[in-house]
This record gives sequence, structure tokens and C-alpha cells, in this order.
Amino acid sequence: MVLEIFNSYVHLSLIQCNREAFDHHSAGLVLTWRSQEKRPLAAPTSHEVQIAVKATGLCGSDLHYYQHGRNGNFVVQSPLVLGHESAGVVTKVPAPITMNGSSKSTTPSSESSSDLKVGDRVALEVGIPCRACSLCAVGRYNLCPSLVFRSSAKTFPHADGTLQRYINHPASMCHKLPMKVSFEQGALVEPLAVALHGISRSIGAGSGEHDNPAGTAALVIGAGAVGLLVSAALAVHGVADIVIADISAARLAIAEKLGQDPKTGYRRFSIRTVLLDKLSPTTNTDTKMSNATYLAGVIKETTSPSHGFPRVFECTGLESCVQLGIFSASTGGKLMLVGMGQPIQTLNISAAALREVDIVGVFRYANQYPRAIRLFASGQLDGVAELLCTHKVALEEAEKAFDISAKGQDEAGNPAVKVLVEA
Repeated sequence: MVLEIFNSYVHLSLIQCNREAFDHHSAGLVLTWRSQEKRPLAAPTSHEVQIAVKATGLCGSDLHYYQHGRNGNFVVQSPLVLGHESAGVVTKVPAPITMNGSSKSTTPSSESSSDLKVGDRVALEVGIPCRACSLCAVGRYNLCPSLVFRSSAKTFPHADGTLQRYINHPASMCHKLPMKVSFEQGALVEPLAVALHGISRSIGAGSGEHDNPAGTAALVIGAGAVGLLVSAALAVHGVADIVIADISAARLAIAEKLGQDPKTGYRRFSIRTVLLDKLSPTTNTDTKMSNATYLAGVIKETTSPSHGFPRVFECTGLESCVQLGIFSASTGGKLMLVGMGQPIQTLNISAAALREVDIVGVFRYANQYPRAIRLFASGQLDGVAELLCTHKVALEEAEKAFDISAKGQDEAGNPAVKVLVEA
């Protein structure tokens, strides 16, 4: 653990580095080290504001980097601060420029080039696009080839994530939080944006370009944080019958509570759950397809829509779950690939193509933060953050937070859905 204090501007950061990138003699091994570090903090540039990070949710990608030094094809090549689901408070804005070109001292009353001011509560959108390419021009900045995403090893040099006490971030990517939106909810804006983007893609992609999800049925595979937020967002969109499938009874118990109004106890959403058998892993392709067909049949028999679901949201990234999604979709339906997992998978493409099941990719989000914040502010998702944020850990004990996330439960056996690191 490095404890060098350079000055009063200190941010405590969780560092992860993959030594394989530096040690060619360790081929085939993933050797990592972890540390916490104190660093000097520069003043924000003219387009940035300084944020005191208050809450950061741990994501599956953070866990992959922490444990293995990589997330899919993205391999850590240098020390990397993790974390990207964050909310905090503006502590400093750029100093105004005087007539002689010098900068005034920044005080709580200073104004920045944006409308942000010291004391504003914000959610950080951490994907920073170029704003100049053809994809950015049409609003699909999540696909910008030059996009830099904090805590991701996709680009190099890497951009440090938000597991820090303070961070400088572009003002244009800081979204104000109304006072009624808590820091817990603010930290969930990022995964909720993923959920909303997936739903938007399900409406605008493939054969259902103009179809309305209201009144229809949907299957969500995976009762993790994103799967639960997809389910809640589907309910707000008017989806009449939402089914969540998972192998964890504990997580499904949490999913059951999503439908209850936290104030009255009455059911506000129609959400049902299906506990799936945990089948033995296999490398045999025929057995894989047989297992997927069997589990799809279980879901259909248990939940009534024998013809399948017009929308399936796969939120795990696991090969077996993508296979299950294909067989669970109705003819002419859609399989939304929300989860990010194994890069190479064996799928029954004929089972999708011959029934015109559209397989649609979902990568992060674009233009969804304002919608996510409005949704939390509306009160329609009251109680959801309290259900999902099962554990809270101080930044100084960040390693404990990762251990709980890795195990999927705490020492008492309580399930971990979203672990928050607070500063």
C-alpha cells in the first residue's frame, strides 16, 4: 500500500494492474497486484469541474478487472483506477478568465463555462466521445471509435475510474441530480441508462421498428442489478407481463419485491420469477442446445406464454443464457444482448434466423442519463435503489467491497446485488 501524501489534494484510489503486460516470462498467467494510493490533484481545466465522489456502484466489469486484469478482450496494460457508476458533489469549477488572460481564484461563488456550480449534486457519465465523428453526429456517441471510458482497458492510455475521493470530469458529462434523487440512486443512473438503452434498442431495431412494448410480455434472463433495472424500466414502459429467470433463489426473492410499492405494499408492477435448474457445464454442442431448449420449455410452461416472448433481455453475457434467450423468444421476437460476457459463443443461429428472431446488440448507452434521472425523480422507482444496493462499504475498505461482490454474498450469507463504495 502506497501512502505518499503530496499535498492537501488527496484522492484515495483503488489501483489494478495486469503484470502480464510487463512480464513476458509469465505468458499464460494473469498476475495482478492491488493497492491504494494517495496522489496530488490538479485543478480542473477550462471544460472540467471537480467532483467529490460520494457513491460508486461496483460493476461486473470492475470485478473482472480486479480479479483477472481483463474484461473480455480488454486487457489492463497499466495501473488503472476502477469504478464508473458514480454520483457526487461539485467542489470546484474552472476559474474565470480575466481581461489580462490570468485566472481568478475559484471560490464557491465562481461560475463555470457550464451551468454547474459548487454544491451541485451530479451523476457522472464517464464515456467521453469525440463529438466530431459520423456516429457522434447522429447521436450514437456510445459507438464513437475514439470514445474514452473511465475504468475501461479498451483504450490506451487508460482513463482512470471514479473510485477516488475527488475527480476532474468534463462539465458536459456531469448531469444534475434533483434534491429528491439520492446518491444511491445517482450511482444507479449508469446501469439504469444501460437498461433504458436496451429497451430503446428493442423498439427501434429490426422488424419491430414501430412496435410499442406496452401491454406485451418480456423475459429478463439474469436477476443481477442490470436485469432488475431492466425489469423495473420495462414495467414503467407499460409491459404487462415481466418474467425474471435466474438460478439464484435469493436474488429472485429480491426481484419479487420489485413489484411492491414501498409505501403501501401493494403490487405496482406485474413481475414474476422463475428459478432455473443449474445444469452441469458441458462442451458438447448437442447437449448445450438440449439444455437451452429444456430451460426455455420450463420458463414457457411456468409462465404461460407457450409461444415465447416478443422481447427477451439477456443480462448475463453467459453462452448458456444467450442460447436460452434464442429458444425463449417468440417467432418474430427479439433477443437483446445486454450482458457482456464470453466473446466467442456457440449459438443455434438457425433457431433464430428461421423464425426471424432479431438478435440485437446493446453497448452501454447514449442520451439516456437525463431519462434515467427523470425516472428516479418521478418516484416511479421509489424503493428500487434500497432493494438493489444491498451493501455499502467505505472507500478505505474497497477491497472488502470487491470480495463481497466476487462471492455474491456477505459473511452472513446475505445476497449481494449492488455493492456501493462510499466516500
